[in-house]
Amino acid sequence: MSDPNVGNNGQVDLTVIAIPAYFGGMGAEYAVLKKRAAENGPTPGTYERQDTIASLTMGTASLVAPLVVGKLLDQVTPGKGRFAKALVITAVGAGVAATVADVIARKGDGPLPAAGALPRSFRTPTSVPTPEPTVSDEAAELDGPRAKRRRMAKLARKVAGSAGATAVVGGAVAVAATWSSRTAGRKLWDKRLVKDLGDGPLAVAGAILAWDFIYYWNHRLAHESRYLWAMHVVHHSSEHYNLSTALRQPVADALVTSIPYGALALLGFRPDVIETARGVNLLYQFWIHTEVIDTIGPFEKVLNSASLHRVHHGSNRQYLDRNHGSILIIWDRLFGTHEVEDEPVVYGLTKNIDTYNPAVIATHEFGDIISDVAHSTTWRERLSYTFRSPGWAYEHRASAVGAEPHAGVA
Repeated sequence: MSDPNVGNNGQVDLTVIAIPAYFGGMGAEYAVLKKRAAENGPTPGTYERQDTIASLTMGTASLVAPLVVGKLLDQVTPGKGRFAKALVITAVGAGVAATVADVIARKGDGPLPAAGALPRSFRTPTSVPTPEPTVSDEAAELDGPRAKRRRMAKLARKVAGSAGATAVVGGAVAVAATWSSRTAGRKLWDKRLVKDLGDGPLAVAGAILAWDFIYYWNHRLAHESRYLWAMHVVHHSSEHYNLSTALRQPVADALVTSIPYGALALLGFRPDVIETARGVNLLYQFWIHTEVIDTIGPFEKVLNSASLHRVHHGSNRQYLDRNHGSILIIWDRLFGTHEVEDEPVVYGLTKNIDTYNPAVIATHEFGDIISDVAHSTTWRERLSYTFRSPGWAYEHRASAVGAEPHAGVA
């Protein structure tokens, strides 16, 4: 192990060292599946060229993105970035503009007269004969104060939509940058609450266990909050399920806020030990993305497996948001999200995006959130579209327009 003050700066990433093993595993799996397909026909696990290329592209991008995004976030991190003040001022200003525009829009949203009904200005007491309105009278009504208020309300809605979306995006980026900067393992190591646990086998085992526990809750939240789901949906977007799917990883981790693994440093785990725990966690998850392995029998009472993780990737109603564990399945059993595989799994999203374009795969849910926020009329609705569950967002949007939801959880 390296010096605790070095952390991952001088430590080789286990997931990078394992790249040859990834491709070796995929090659062996491909041979097995090809033989099975020749005998029994293709299955959802069968490799499909475009799907596999998309998964490998996303895997490569997930290695490069943190380097690029990290440098960009450094520039807008409050307290140290050269553009941080501009970002905060923009977000706050946009929020104020959206709030003011909301008020103006609500004031001008009075209902139009019903078809065939006379405008209020044309009505007279019943005891007085009602004169027939003239064309000029009707034109005057259309150009009157009510019409002007409605035109102003329409413009205010447009302003509120753009400003609201800008405020949400700017605020989210500022918070994510600040959170990432202040919860890094190296920074928290200097503030640890427990003495240095060293780098022996027990310390490594403890870090792996602790990482696994935090991973469960982050993974679960990634299915229960749309803000996090927009990042995680990348991994669920394939309708196939094989080892290449394990490499279809998010590229926008740095843009969201989750429970920090760096917090383990507060408990005395060295930054390099935390990094080792991360590597072990990710390496374990690779082999469970396959249909070649059936079950591991009684070990599934404690450990995650290919069978249990197939459930996690299922869009079947009974499988939605189940089995969030990484190495251990005991967290799901303890916290009520455990499900066994007892019917054929339908992989992908509840409504698939039907594309192999990596850019669309990586950004489509973020784009949908921005669109929904831009069409919202209150801050309650904007924040709900952003942070409530994906299911709530799709159902709320569908009920608002009278259509079927266009995307779904898995």
